[in-house]
Amino acid sequence: MKTNSLGLDLKKTEVLAAELNILLANFQVYYQNLRGLHWNIRGKRFFDLHVKFEELYNDSQLKIDMIAERILTLGGRPLHTFEDYIKNNKLFVGKDISNDEDAVNLIVNALTQLLKIERVILKQSDEALDEGTNSMMSDFIKEQEKTIWMMKAWLEEEI
Repeated sequence: MKTNSLGLDLKKTEVLAAELNILLANFQVYYQNLRGLHWNIRGKRFFDLHVKFEELYNDSQLKIDMIAERILTLGGRPLHTFEDYIKNNKLFVGKDISNDEDAVNLIVNALTQLLKIERVILKQSDEALDEGTNSMMSDFIKEQEKTIWMMKAWLEEEI
């Protein structure tokens, strides 16, 4: 088995970098969705949601950078074009959403899809003994599960 300077199996890290690139592309779409929601939200809940959406897109921006840097750490090259993002996207692209419930549902659906991608990466990183990626995915998953719970509570829906 060939290993990189981190002591990780080269073939497994190539697979992980590719999966992380899919996550990166989807996070970029999620980020853009959040920016659109922040700009376009209307109604009586405007002030609360405008601030919340900004909090979420700022957090997403940090995660995007973490994902890209992890790809580089594993020896990969992060995707960085809109063409690549759209090609690898699994999220619904929200356009001109100004209704509060539609906006929150878009976030819940996006986070649900991101969790699916992250759980694949979590399993692969565990099998590759890649604690760095594994830890990052665990942190992302824990945060996103809580956000889904909070958004579902806001929608008055069960988890």
